[in-house]
Amino acid sequence: MRIIVDETRCEGYGFCAEAAPHLLELDDEGELTVLAEEVAPDEAANAEAAVRVCPVAALRLQQ
Repeated sequence: MRIIVDETRCEGYGFCAEAAPHLLELDDEGELTVLAEEVAPDEAANAEAAVRVCPVAALRLQQ
């Protein structure tokens, strides 16, 4: 599973990075970085939570 970010929608709220800090990072300029190419099985719940908490639906999971 991978996390896909729609950069045109992302507004830098950072809720996703709080939900999945080992997978996502928000820098000082509000740019979101995906830290893991593939989501490890033990991080799947965190990845799903990150997608759910995004208020602008900028994230999705790809199998």
